[in-house]
Amino acid sequence: MHHFAASLGLIFSCLIIAGILTRIAFAITEAVARAPWLDLFVSLFTWIPWVVGAWLDGWAGFLAAIIAELLFLHLFCLVHRAIRGKKGRTLSDAQGRILGPFRNQLCLMVQTPAILAFVQIRLVEILIYPPIAWLGKLPTYKASEWINLSRHKYDGLIGYDLLWCWYCDWMTGIWALGSEMLRNIESFWCPIRFRSEVKNRNISTDFPDVSQWAPSDGTMEDAVRVFETYYDGKGKNSWWGHPDRQKAESSDEKP
Repeated sequence: MHHFAASLGLIFSCLIIAGILTRIAFAITEAVARAPWLDLFVSLFTWIPWVVGAWLDGWAGFLAAIIAELLFLHLFCLVHRAIRGKKGRTLSDAQGRILGPFRNQLCLMVQTPAILAFVQIRLVEILIYPPIAWLGKLPTYKASEWINLSRHKYDGLIGYDLLWCWYCDWMTGIWALGSEMLRNIESFWCPIRFRSEVKNRNISTDFPDVSQWAPSDGTMEDAVRVFETYYDGKGKNSWWGHPDRQKAESSDEKP
C-alpha cells in the first residue's frame, strides 16, 4: 500500500509539473497545439504515466498512474472553471438535463479507455504509413493540418466542457487522418466491391470510391481494368477522390 500511495503521489505531482510546463510552452508558441509537438504533450498525460507507473510498481503502479491522471484531470477542470468563471449555460448543463449529471459524467469516463486505441492509431500513422507511402508511392500528409487543438479558443468553453472538447478535437483529427490513409491503401490494393450491398452502403462515407470499384460478381480482369483507369504510374497513387486528382482534372479542363 505504501508503494502504491508513493507511486500515485509521485505521478500526480509530475502531472501537475507537466501541466504547468505545457501552459508555459503554449504561451511561448502555439505549435504546442499542433502535431508533432502535440503528440509529445498528449503523451505526457496519457501513456507515459502508465509506463512510469508500471516501471515503478508493476500493475499496482499502472493503476496508480490511471488514478493519478483522473485526479489531475478533475483538478484541472475545477481550477480552470474557478479561474475563468461560468458564463451562462454550458454543454455539460445541457447534456446533464438529458442524461442526468452523474450519468453524463459516467458516460464520458467510460469513453476514456478508447485513448489506448487512438494512441495506437497515431503510432501507426507515424511509424507504419510513411514507409508504406514511400514504397507504394502514396500521398503523404502534413499531420498538423489534421491533428491540432483549437477549441480552447471557443468563447465560454471551460472546465469539463473544455477537457472533453479537447479530447474530441484530438481524437477526430487522428481518426480522420487514419481514414484518409486507409482510403489510399484500399483503392490501390483492392478496388473490388463487397458482396454485401449493406456493407457497401455502410462504408461509403469513409470509402467514397466503393461505388466505382470493380463489381463483386466480376472477374479479375474487371478489377485490373478499373485499376488501370485510375493509376498510370505517373503521379501519386491516391484514392480516386483525393484533392490532387481533382486539381489535375480541373487543370486538364482549362483551355
